Amino acid sequence: MTGNLFTHLQRRFAARADDTAIEEREGTVFSFGDVACQSARVANALIGLGLHPGDRVAVQVDKSPHALFLYLGCLRAGLVFLPLNTAYQPREIDYFLGDATPGVIVCSGARTAWMLETARQQGVPHVLTLEADGTGTLAEICNATSDKQTVHPCGGDDLAAILYTSGTTGRPKGAMISHKNLTANCLSLHDAWGWRDGDILLHVLPIFHVHGLFVACHCALYNASKMYFFDTADSDVIIDYLPRSTVFMGVPTHYTRLLDNPRLTPETCRGMRLFISGSAPLLEQTFYDFRKRTGHTILERYGMTETGMNTSNPLNGERIAGTVGKALPGVKLRIVDEDGLPVTRGDVGALLVKGDNVFSGYWRMPEKTDEEFTADGYFATGDLARETENGYITIVGRDKDLIISGGYNVYPKEVELCIDEIPGVRESAVIGVPHPDFGEAVTAIVVRDPDGRDVDEQRIVDDLRNSLAKFKLPKTIHFVDELPRNAMGKVQKNLLRQRYESAR
Repeated sequence: MTGNLFTHLQRRFAARADDTAIEEREGTVFSFGDVACQSARVANALIGLGLHPGDRVAVQVDKSPHALFLYLGCLRAGLVFLPLNTAYQPREIDYFLGDATPGVIVCSGARTAWMLETARQQGVPHVLTLEADGTGTLAEICNATSDKQTVHPCGGDDLAAILYTSGTTGRPKGAMISHKNLTANCLSLHDAWGWRDGDILLHVLPIFHVHGLFVACHCALYNASKMYFFDTADSDVIIDYLPRSTVFMGVPTHYTRLLDNPRLTPETCRGMRLFISGSAPLLEQTFYDFRKRTGHTILERYGMTETGMNTSNPLNGERIAGTVGKALPGVKLRIVDEDGLPVTRGDVGALLVKGDNVFSGYWRMPEKTDEEFTADGYFATGDLARETENGYITIVGRDKDLIISGGYNVYPKEVELCIDEIPGVRESAVIGVPHPDFGEAVTAIVVRDPDGRDVDEQRIVDDLRNSLAKFKLPKTIHFVDELPRNAMGKVQKNLLRQRYESAR
C-alpha cells in the first residue's frame, strides 16, 4: 500500500502505451502513452510555478480527459488535489480557498473574472485556466515543458487529495485522503469486481467526486482498460455505447432514466459484464425492474468521501435488493448502540469502519477528527445500519436523519421502503419536522408515477397502517414532481427539512 498511487497505476498500463485509454464522444482518442506524457507535462508545469510536495491544487473545471491528466499530474508531483464541484458559487469557493490555502487554482475561462478576485482575497498566488478541449493558460505552460518526469516518491500516509464533504449542517469539512487510502481501495475493488483483460468502462460520472474519480478512473487505469469518457448522463448516449462496453458505473438516477427509455433491451446489454450502482440508495423496485428488463442484476455497493468503498454485493453470489453487501477485504465493520456497544445482529445501530481505505482526518479540524474516531481507530460513518444473518449490510439512514417522534425512534428508510411499494408511487423521502406535541412529526414527500395521479394522502396512510406501527405513520404527506438531489443523486433532505419545517 506504500508509495505514490500513480506508480501503482502506471506500472499496470506502461506496457500498453499504444492502446486506447480514453475515447471522447466526438472520437478523440488518447493512448496510455498520452496519459503518461500529458500528466508528466502537468507535473512539470506545476513544479515550475514553485509548488512543492504537499501543496494544494484547487480545481474547478468541466469534465474532460485534460482534467484527468491534471489530477494525475498532481499525483506525480506529490501535490494534493482539491476537486471542486462545478456547481459551487463564488461564496463557496471563497471558503474552500481560504480553508485549503492552495498554491494554485485551475478553473474554466468563464470563471476567471470572479476567480481572480477571490484568489487575490485569499492569497492564492496563481489562477490558471483549463477548458474541456485542453486549451487555456495551463495548457500553454504544459506545452513548454518536458513530457518526462520522475514520479515523486510519496509515503503511504502522504496526502493525495482533500475532498470537502457535502455536510448538511455546519461548515464543509475537508477529508484528507492519502495515497495509501486510494491504493488500498483500488486494489480491493479491482479484485472484488473481477476486472479482466478486455474490459471497457462506460464513464458518465463527474470527476469531482469519489465515485467518478477514485472508483471509476482508478479501476480502469489500474486494469489498463479503455474508458468511454463522456460529460453527459443522457440515456440515449449511454444506450448507444452499452453494446461497446463491459462495465458501467452509475447512480440510481442513471438507472431510472435508462428504464424510462424504450431503447433499453437485453440486446443493448448483451456484451455488458457488470452494472454497478452507488452514491445514493437504489430503490428495490429499480433493482427488480432493471433485472427483469435487461437480464442483468445491478451490483450495489456502499462508500463515502472519507473512506472510499466499504462494502459491496458479490460479483459471484447473490446480490440482494436493498442491501449494500458485505465488507470488502481489508475493511472491518462494527454496528454499535448509543453507548458504543455492539448491537445484536439484525438490530439497527451506528455503523463504524476501519481499514487502510479510511482517511486520516479532517483538514485543520483536529477536534472534529477526534470526535469521529473511536479509541481503537474506527471511524463513525454517521450512517445507521443493520446486518443480516448472512452478513449483508443494509443502510437504514443517516444518524442525523433519525426521527424521534413522541419518544419513539423512527428510521426514515423503513417508512420510505413501505411507501415506495405502493402502486402509483415512484419514490419518497421521509423527514422529521418540528411538532409541538411529538417533538418531531414524521413527514413524507412523495413523487407519483405518471399513472399514479389517484394516489393521495389518505390512500398512502391506509396502506401503511398494515405494515407500520402507528407512531411511524406520516402525520403529513406532500406531493412533488421531483425530489431535490445533489450532483451524485443523493436526496438533499436538509433542503426538504428547510422547506417543510413549518408543516404541522
